[in-house]
Amino acid sequence: MNRIANILILCIFSASASLLLNGCSHAHPPESSAPATAQASLVQSTAASVPRMIPLTGTVHARETAIISAQALGSIRAVLVQASQHVRAGQLLVSLDATAQQASLARAQAAWQAVEQQQQIAGTQSALAASTLQRYQLLRQQKSVSPQEFDEVQKRAQSAALQVRALDAQRAEAQAAVAGARVALGYMQLRAPFAGVITARMADPGTLATPGMPLLAVDRDGPLQVYASVDESLLPQVHMGMNMLVQIDAAGAAALTGKVAEILPAADPSSRTFLLKLDLPANPAVHAGMYATVQLPSGEQAVVLAPQSAIVQRGSLSYVYALDAHGIAQLRYVTLGRTQAHNVIVLSGLTAGEQLVDHPGERDLAGKRIEAM
Repeated sequence: MNRIANILILCIFSASASLLLNGCSHAHPPESSAPATAQASLVQSTAASVPRMIPLTGTVHARETAIISAQALGSIRAVLVQASQHVRAGQLLVSLDATAQQASLARAQAAWQAVEQQQQIAGTQSALAASTLQRYQLLRQQKSVSPQEFDEVQKRAQSAALQVRALDAQRAEAQAAVAGARVALGYMQLRAPFAGVITARMADPGTLATPGMPLLAVDRDGPLQVYASVDESLLPQVHMGMNMLVQIDAAGAAALTGKVAEILPAADPSSRTFLLKLDLPANPAVHAGMYATVQLPSGEQAVVLAPQSAIVQRGSLSYVYALDAHGIAQLRYVTLGRTQAHNVIVLSGLTAGEQLVDHPGERDLAGKRIEAM
């Protein structure tokens, strides 16, 4: 029994020693490999003081907009333009049924012609009566006519002259009637008041147009304006001729410089805001109706600036590669503000003085040691 017990103890001891030796052989893990390296140019985020900007919402408008409305009652015969179509000054846009107006013009012209014919006859008669009166005046001096005969001739001459003057007045009235009929006929053809773009078509052929009924809207060609509302508490910071940055994201362009051209003197009673109108420089990418953000300067603020060349855009996300104390690049998501020359304001994600990879492009640099070029 003692021999068997000794054998068991020896086996257990051997197994324990084997396990202990195996554990000791793996007590020191293999050394980790050094991080990969990459070469890149470096730039630095900086602290700066920039004007504090208060955003104002606005909309792009044409400087002049005309609503083409009917001026007379009539059925629309034709609408000759479509929305977004460019038109020239004086171009025919809408034609109304002018049958009644054409008939009125024809009647007025006929009445004018009749008066002119009567005037010609009356003129001839007046000239004859005046000539007869002159002869009778000579005969009267020779006492060859009686006073009664002379008076009759004189009255006929005066009556003829009065008839001529009456017909002159009738002729002027007939001319005015013709002019009025032509104006009424002109109301049946609506033309473009200036060169521009049709922005709205509000009627189709067959519609009965009534006086004042809007049919089309047209914006004049040329530079545009931004209409923005400013709170009454901020109005003292705005003055005529002041320059403001205007961002129009839909135009896909950098911020434009708008100039305050008009400040409406009365506030909107519901919102307590004043309307500003800013002139914009010509830009083919900007169109009326676009949303705009106007930046109103209001004091100074401390910000962190990063070069735009260090920013990587991926959809709606923005990030940079910032180096830690060991020169290892870390992917850092940042929130951006407006641009300042070649820099952009970083609202969150960076502090001043950090080293950033310049022009990282499509490279994946996260976790790599950066060697400055």
